[in-house]
Parts: sequence; structure tokens; C-alpha cells
Amino acid sequence: MLGNLGWEELLLLAVLGLIIFGPNRLPKAASDAARMLRELRAMARGAASELKAELGPELADIDLRGLHPRRFVEDALFGDDEPAGTQRRAATVALEPGERPPYDADAT
Repeated sequence: MLGNLGWEELLLLAVLGLIIFGPNRLPKAASDAARMLRELRAMARGAASELKAELGPELADIDLRGLHPRRFVEDALFGDDEPAGTQRRAATVALEPGERPPYDADAT
């Protein structure tokens, strides 16, 4: 979740938190934010389990991560013909010693 934030941004957020809340109220505000995040995650897990229960046993093994809008855009852009919810595997072929990798003239 914080993968896009660098150390500078985190330091800036900490300084802003100190300025806005002050040193006395900052720990309580941080604990309230953490509790709210835990509750939101629990609600999301509950909604996902309710959705699977409502869909019935024939769709119980559906992967809900495959229904994420980002996945739809990736599939549309990269043209994968895999159905939503399946795992992608990179095609790797071991080369013999001294063998040159294949050359694709269209890719260069």
C-alpha cells in the first residue's frame, strides 16, 4: 500500500502530522487511523465472502482479484487471451551452452 511513497514523502507526512495534531494527539490519531484501516479490511473481506456465498457453489472457486479493473485494463492492453482470474506464467526455455537466444526481427 505504501509502495509508492518514498522516505521523503513519509517524513513529510510525519512532520505534517506533528504540525496538525501536535505531539500529544498524534499517537491517538495514528492508532485511530490504524484501527479504521483494519475495520475497512475486515469489511472488504466480509463483502468478498458474502459475494462468494451468494454466487453459490458453482462459482465458489472464482478468484475475485481477477475481476479488479486494473486486471481488465492489463488484459486489454497486453492482449492476453487467458480468462480472468488465472495466474500468468512466464514462458522460459533453457538454452544449451553456447546456443544463441532466438532473434525477433519484428521486436527490434
